[in-house]
Amino acid sequence: MVGIGVVVLRPGEVLLVRRGRPPNVGAWSLPGGAQELGETAEDAARRELLEETGLDVGPLHLAANVDSIHRDDDGRVRYHYTIIDFAAEWRGGEPVAGDDITEVAWATFDRFDDFALWSEARRVIAIARGLVGC
Repeated sequence: MVGIGVVVLRPGEVLLVRRGRPPNVGAWSLPGGAQELGETAEDAARRELLEETGLDVGPLHLAANVDSIHRDDDGRVRYHYTIIDFAAEWRGGEPVAGDDITEVAWATFDRFDDFALWSEARRVIAIARGLVGC
């Protein structure tokens, strides 16, 4: 499945969301979700960001791709997402948890451990910072 992620940056901070549905219920991550059939990757990024946080952003910059593979106890693949991540600069407004999200937070770059943020999310955020400059 193709997933989409959006790294929304403002000076000194990145937007994180807490997942409310599988996979990764309760985990903090970047906003995003599944791309729908017939939808461009950029349109999916904008739709998912709006559904999950109520935010709209300006230009999107292709940042990275990540494979997120989840296996059951027997080693069988339960979920496999190839995630296309975009970087964007925050334009205004305050995020509100929506859709399948239970919380939203602006995290400073030195607080990722507080959110138990996945190493791949950290990598993508670093790339996005280079693209957007926040």
